[in-house]
Amino acid sequence: MTATRTTGGPLPPLRALRYLALGDSYTIGEGVAPAGRWPVQLAQALRAEGVMLGDPKIIAATGWTTDELSAALDAFDASRALAGDGWGFVSLLIGVNNQYRGRGVDDYRGEFAGLLARAIGCAGGRPGRVLVLSIPDWGVTPFAVREGRDSAQIARELDACNTAARETCNQHGVAFVDITPASRERGGETEMLADDGLHPSAAMYATWTRLALPVARRLLEP
Repeated sequence: MTATRTTGGPLPPLRALRYLALGDSYTIGEGVAPAGRWPVQLAQALRAEGVMLGDPKIIAATGWTTDELSAALDAFDASRALAGDGWGFVSLLIGVNNQYRGRGVDDYRGEFAGLLARAIGCAGGRPGRVLVLSIPDWGVTPFAVREGRDSAQIARELDACNTAARETCNQHGVAFVDITPASRERGGETEMLADDGLHPSAAMYATWTRLALPVARRLLEP
């Protein structure tokens, strides 16, 4: 699948907090319009509640694993060009492609920890300005059924990765939002899927936004 990057839409409002969204196809919103991506929906929902947060700059691409996201941050010179510009809020959702490619949870744990540290650095060293979302379960999708994938195995492996991510977030005082149950409950429904039968639709991203909104609002309260 073709990798795509985007700055995430129009410039943020004057004096708004700057938002950096890091991830893979779930963050870039494979198969949906830019306005349907969950980071864009989240920024809009926060502004509607009076939180001055700009639309996100998105560093994400379909198919990226943890190490590929890290390499992309290297290419963007995160330590200078990103953190130096003062990101007021950073989100991270990464790991589904690690599981898809058969990589083990121990590798994921270490690479996720490195990315989390970089996310905190981009947020000016403030873990309270970083939000992590769990990896959704693609094993419930029509794509997985067509491919003859073992949904129970996918669930076990993703649960292991999510446990590792949650534990790492807890160690560093970073908020963790569990969207995986919602993905399992409705992720196989046609209206919750893009045309490829694998990636979420804007409606599913809206569900994730509703789960993330109260946590993000708490993190960004004055």
